[in-house]
Amino acid sequence: MKWYLFIDGQQLGPLSPDEARKMVRQDSFGYAWRDGFSQWLPISAIDELNDNNERTATPPPTTNRMSDEVDFTIQGSEMQFVEIELDPGESAVAEAGAMMYMDPSITMESIFGDGSQKNQQGGIFDKLVGAGKRVISGESLFTTVFTHQGTGKADIAFGAPFPGNVIPLNLPSVGGTLICQKDSFLCAAKGVSIDIYFQKRILTGLFGGEGFIMEKLEGDGMVFIHAGGTVLEKELRAGQTLQVDTGCVVAFDSKVSFDIQRIGNIKTALFGGEGLFLANLTGPGRIWLQSLPFSRLAGRMLKAAPQGGSKDRGEGSLLGGLGNILNGDNRL
Repeated sequence: MKWYLFIDGQQLGPLSPDEARKMVRQDSFGYAWRDGFSQWLPISAIDELNDNNERTATPPPTTNRMSDEVDFTIQGSEMQFVEIELDPGESAVAEAGAMMYMDPSITMESIFGDGSQKNQQGGIFDKLVGAGKRVISGESLFTTVFTHQGTGKADIAFGAPFPGNVIPLNLPSVGGTLICQKDSFLCAAKGVSIDIYFQKRILTGLFGGEGFIMEKLEGDGMVFIHAGGTVLEKELRAGQTLQVDTGCVVAFDSKVSFDIQRIGNIKTALFGGEGLFLANLTGPGRIWLQSLPFSRLAGRMLKAAPQGGSKDRGEGSLLGGLGNILNGDNRL
């Protein structure tokens, strides 16, 4: 029997049972899968991988499940994408433009809102309100639903928009609710509700990096979010606080308190390069951080971009514009 683990943004395996247990002893925050599992499960819920004598019963399957159950594989290292395996009739929902490839038996349909039961109940007015919330958060009125209409298994893949890692999360493992940056959502099993989350504190809304609005993912299915650079998952104890650069916060569960605190002084803000505010994340609960926020990457790219229209500074060449002509670039 071979095990596969997903820990700290990396997929490991195949592993023997002893190898898997050894890895779990070092880091038990993640997911595991082996042949016979219908989906990836939290490591803490799998007795076979835990050495403690007190056995914990695996939760029984939910009979009134609202989301589709999907199998998946995370591919790649620095530029990851997620491949989802759909059974006949199963669907995945994603933001427009996230799809990378899919089997011919999978059909696409653009719908108002997110396709969850929550947003499909009621009349046209309720659906318009649900879609309107997405516009407020800066997203499109529509999401795309990908449904397997054939027989057997079918694969579909979704790629991230910039370098980083894809984080798979089973929403029941975080209490059914996850708060994340509005640009980090990649895709999910159909049935997951994708809503907006308003910051209650004015200071947090004004200086929290994401404004008053973040995204709230709710349900009982798998969601996949994207983070730039390397991903760090931390479990905060009750009352434990971590100060984080506001752009490095990817997601946190609903038990975590999120606030903004001013640090330093005007001189620090002007010359320190870290700004005036940091995010305070207070436990208990799980948080996910990214080492390379897209805003930081975009800022460096903008700084390095040619200044003054199409002209550049001739970086890397002593000849400058003359070097461009000799290299075949005739723009001056």
